[in-house]
Amino acid sequence: MTWLRGGPHKVDAANIQQALDGTLRRLGTDYVDLYQIHWPDRYVPMFGDSEYDPVYAYDGAVPLEEQLEAMGRAVRAGKVRYVGLSNETPWGLCKALATASLDSSLPRVVSLQNAYSLTCRTFDSGLAEVCHLEGVGLMAYSPLAMGLLTGKYQAPGGGPPAARLNRYRGRYAEAESRYGPKPNVREAVAAYCALAAEAGLSPVQMALRFVLSRPLVSCAVIGATNPDQLAELLVAAEPGWGSGTGSAVSEGSGGRGEGAQWLPAEVLEAIDRIHMQHPNPTP
Repeated sequence: MTWLRGGPHKVDAANIQQALDGTLRRLGTDYVDLYQIHWPDRYVPMFGDSEYDPVYAYDGAVPLEEQLEAMGRAVRAGKVRYVGLSNETPWGLCKALATASLDSSLPRVVSLQNAYSLTCRTFDSGLAEVCHLEGVGLMAYSPLAMGLLTGKYQAPGGGPPAARLNRYRGRYAEAESRYGPKPNVREAVAAYCALAAEAGLSPVQMALRFVLSRPLVSCAVIGATNPDQLAELLVAAEPGWGSGTGSAVSEGSGGRGEGAQWLPAEVLEAIDRIHMQHPNPTP
């Protein structure tokens, strides 16, 4: 990744400071509200892998302590208000929280940006408990599983040529290892799209509303290629049920805020049944 400061090899203190200073300069601002470490410097299973293999662990990874110290200096300098982690594991999140609890000069992690969608609910297995008990908010990225849950890739020929997984095929290893056309992925997406149609929702609406219905989700991190996609996402993000935006949900469940309702109980139950048949095909 030579476009990132010539291709940094580590997320160490020097790279954190250089990246932050560059961000502030390009944005023309004095500080950022939330600064997150994009992924662990050490080996962890991610981007399609779900099982830890000690064979791939390596020496020389940057300690979380060094990263937190660099973030702490940024907080004290007024360049950052809050810090978070991304693509982290239960061990990494607990380690960061415990380290900060022992040293008041280190910032406490307030957010975790991990993948969460109908096809990736691995957060619920271990990280959910940590976030709940420690008060860390989940920023759910890829709520549409990089567009798979729109249903567009189910079309004959694999979907529109300009769609991201087609446009960058062969040049996006992380995406293809997680969201590639594996049989279990296609079957799960087909089942969710069929359920959305049965419920009177678009696949986008059901996928995004499911994520927003989860009690530990602070926000969903969305992406759009064009204004039409953005408009659809914004409508889908409004709580309500039925053909009209904002209409009442009968017997709704969950929600980020008190009283927020997103999907009827029977739809959530059907989602769980599909999940049991096709658990986490895009971890």
